[in-house]
Amino acid sequence: MNITTFAKRLCLLVPLMIAPTAWAADQMVPAPPQLAAKAFVLMEASSGQVLVEDNGDQRLPPASLTKLMTAYIATLEIRRGQIGENDPVTISENAWRTGGSRMFLKVGSQVSVSDLLHGIIIQSGNDSSVALSEHIAGSEDAFADMMNTTAGKLGMANSHFMNPTGLPNPEHYSTAHDMALLARAIIHEDPAHYAIYSQKEFFWNNIKQPNRNLLLWRDKTVDGLKTGHTDEAGYCMVASAVRDGMRLIAVVFGTTSEANRAAETQKLLTYGFRFYETQTFYKAGAELAQAPVWKGTASTVRAGLAEDLTMTVPKGQLKNLAATMTMVPQLVAPIAKGAVIGKVEVKMGDKVLQSTDLIALDQVDEGGFIRRLWDSIRLFFHGLFN
Repeated sequence: MNITTFAKRLCLLVPLMIAPTAWAADQMVPAPPQLAAKAFVLMEASSGQVLVEDNGDQRLPPASLTKLMTAYIATLEIRRGQIGENDPVTISENAWRTGGSRMFLKVGSQVSVSDLLHGIIIQSGNDSSVALSEHIAGSEDAFADMMNTTAGKLGMANSHFMNPTGLPNPEHYSTAHDMALLARAIIHEDPAHYAIYSQKEFFWNNIKQPNRNLLLWRDKTVDGLKTGHTDEAGYCMVASAVRDGMRLIAVVFGTTSEANRAAETQKLLTYGFRFYETQTFYKAGAELAQAPVWKGTASTVRAGLAEDLTMTVPKGQLKNLAATMTMVPQLVAPIAKGAVIGKVEVKMGDKVLQSTDLIALDQVDEGGFIRRLWDSIRLFFHGLFN
């Protein structure tokens, strides 16, 4: 069987395979809203697909959005067992003297990691950010190195951090797209700590401060993340919301006021939920097909995906998607579990919307001498006639 025939046979196994139809005029998505902001991005959280962006990769001062990275590293260190939530942190004079928004820590006092984390996320405390960074890395400079290493691992190619607070520095910058990537990691990797971002206030040391994310009060579907402001950066926000099983992340940089950043972010979220829908077509690890294997201990190997295949498209267009699978021709053992053995493409008309590797869901070892000899003969004649 040649690869074309095999691919067609595989397609019959996939319920997503639907003949595309012409787009109806009333199904077209209107242009996204024009925002009064220097840059913005709207991302679908499960796939990382960017739905709307303007100057999404422009390097800009992130102000206190920086604290998303500070908190992310702190929760990462907690999950790794490097620090504990109840560990006492001694507040240095350096942390106590840090200006800007504060948790109002006292120099020489001891505060738990958990309380500092709440102070960073909810109260946007610069003092708590410095204190926790010193506890984790010994100094702000060493922590900044951790921030930049982590940014690289997350694919934040246009970000560079000089401190854990977001206080102005010419070499301290990020982008709307990078902040969306960071928010996505925070949401997916640690749901327990992500719940902190939805808390509307934090009461500590007889001082109650509200969360500056106004959307937590205005939109019940919003459950985080963070705001930021300096004279240089303007008013910035990263927010996430879930409706009908679809999560969106909106990032806005450089608006003119606290009210405007909330309003402009709300515009992005409203647009995304109104005109787009998300569907997971295949789950990671599910068998999508069986591919023939030559010279192995098994004659076939199960094929599937390493990650969920999720697509976000304009509402009403799911029926126009067509998925096809192709396999690497003449798979010869040994085949490692997880090895790439084919590809899934999702198209709308002639346009490929997403391409994902098919992987082997099982390991297939090399067969015995007789099996290898027999399949070598079969492959020889297969090559002659195909």
